[in-house]
Amino acid sequence: MAVDELQAIIQRCQILEEADFKGEDFNLFQVAGQKCLEDGYAAQLLEVIQNEKNKVIIKNMGWNLISPLVRCIFMYKKEDDKREHCLKILEQLAQLCNPKELFLGLLEQIEQTSGERVCQTVMLLLQPLQTVLLKLQNKKAYSVGLSLAMIMNQLTPLPVPYTKQQIQEDNLGLCQCCNAVVDFTKPFVNEVVKNMEKSTEYNDTELKEELLKFCMKSLKYPLLTAQLEELEGIDEHPFRHFAAEIIDILWDIRELIPLVFLHRKSKNPEWENQEFADIEQKNSADSLACLSYLMVVQHLGIDCFPVVFSPSYLLQCNMTNIEVLLKRTEESILSKGLDLFESCLLRMEDNSLLHQYLEFRDFINVPQDLVKVMTLCPIEHLRKKSLNILQLYINKFDTEGKYTLFRCLLKTSNHAGVEGYVIKNIKDQIHLSLTKACDNTWFTGHHLISLLDLVLLLPEGAETDLLQHSDRIMASLNLLRYLVIKDCESDNQTGVWTMIPRIEQNFLKPLHVGLNMSKAHYEAEIKNKKENKKEAQSPNTVCSVTVSGEKMPAMTTEMQLQVLHSALFTFDLIESVLARVEELIEVKIKAVMDEN
Repeated sequence: MAVDELQAIIQRCQILEEADFKGEDFNLFQVAGQKCLEDGYAAQLLEVIQNEKNKVIIKNMGWNLISPLVRCIFMYKKEDDKREHCLKILEQLAQLCNPKELFLGLLEQIEQTSGERVCQTVMLLLQPLQTVLLKLQNKKAYSVGLSLAMIMNQLTPLPVPYTKQQIQEDNLGLCQCCNAVVDFTKPFVNEVVKNMEKSTEYNDTELKEELLKFCMKSLKYPLLTAQLEELEGIDEHPFRHFAAEIIDILWDIRELIPLVFLHRKSKNPEWENQEFADIEQKNSADSLACLSYLMVVQHLGIDCFPVVFSPSYLLQCNMTNIEVLLKRTEESILSKGLDLFESCLLRMEDNSLLHQYLEFRDFINVPQDLVKVMTLCPIEHLRKKSLNILQLYINKFDTEGKYTLFRCLLKTSNHAGVEGYVIKNIKDQIHLSLTKACDNTWFTGHHLISLLDLVLLLPEGAETDLLQHSDRIMASLNLLRYLVIKDCESDNQTGVWTMIPRIEQNFLKPLHVGLNMSKAHYEAEIKNKKENKKEAQSPNTVCSVTVSGEKMPAMTTEMQLQVLHSALFTFDLIESVLARVEELIEVKIKAVMDEN
């Protein structure tokens, strides 16, 4: 019987001195103890462990029971008495065993777990692990850091619940586990706080650094991908609670404000491998971006937030974080970047952001990233939101800032729709300049002429793909029509009348040639399709067609004809606006000549 075997080993070891224990004794104790657990004699094993006479034996050998003990705890149902006995054994081992040996045994169990058991195992072993760590005298900070790193490494592969239903169900227990880990750190946080209160020079201890590393890892996972908006029907959102606890830890160890405003980083090892160094830097950037989102957008830890900073300085501090988030493609992370950018901009008044801010690299990079979201993101509501934020960003700059930003976007966007949108904004600014009493030199005169040189041209002359660039061309023609109508040649406030010969040479004439070529090409295509349709046996023959240099999906001949006719309609629309612009220019010039 397993209990008899265990008793026999215990009696033999009771007469030995601690130093005389041999490897064979450890093995026999582990085998007998494991058999007791597996055969259902947990209550008898508990009695053996609680016996004062066996204290020395349990201190040296008890840690060997951790692995079978954990297996048995998960084997029994919650209401089973045997499971309760196993939990008491675990509690006793945490109190009686050699702290160093038990610490390694507990970490080994956490490291070996995987899949659905990860969170259950971590939550089961957190309390005994905390008990052991508090008893350690040497290398406590290192051991705490190793424990937290091991736990986070095991949790990181798990999917983060995102929807309301997933958060409520918490199938893998991640929500519950994250908050349990935060509770696990509290005694160590309190230790750091007490030491800081004792000495003002206490600023950079090992334990403080390990807690900071844990917070940075938690910000990247799970908080960076977690859904953190308050949800109806959930009284206490587990991830919001976890985020608030992480911010509290950072505040308690006096690292919150340096992280948010000075981008202070924990002491990372000097990596010889540059690839590892780059990964470390990226992880740190993700964590800092998430922290700013939590404070600025979700207002977590807002009581700690200084109210002395101007909105423009707050934006400047966050532009690097916004850039980091906007470069990601995951919806949960990308949306955080848009929310953070929008929140910073909404704090500012229109026309209040000085043009000098565009000298900072991030103030140019972020709108370019925003354009990529607008044009490449597959998620419609994020594309629409990014367009609204781009307009918000434009509105915040002073006049010179808007002018500089427009030039930048025209040169870098490489997207006709975006260019058309920018040109519409230029037209709005010109209108303000012409109708406001104050003098605006940036959207009139020689500055505007320089900007119009970028607008009133075809990128590849007469050979430009007019269909692909139709948004830009229509916006340019509408702008030119507005200028010709609004600005008299005698006043020439905008300088457009000085440019007419150049506009005709670089824009209007090549556009005429391009329209004729494009219409001829598409009319020929339509003719060929109609002839092929007559010859084909079936009216719905499926074939492919290339439009704007891109091969379109397989379509019936009828569908292809609709596309080709739609292209012709676009050309007719461009041609009609072009004719109207040329007519206005001719009438204005003739009127001035007649007057002279």
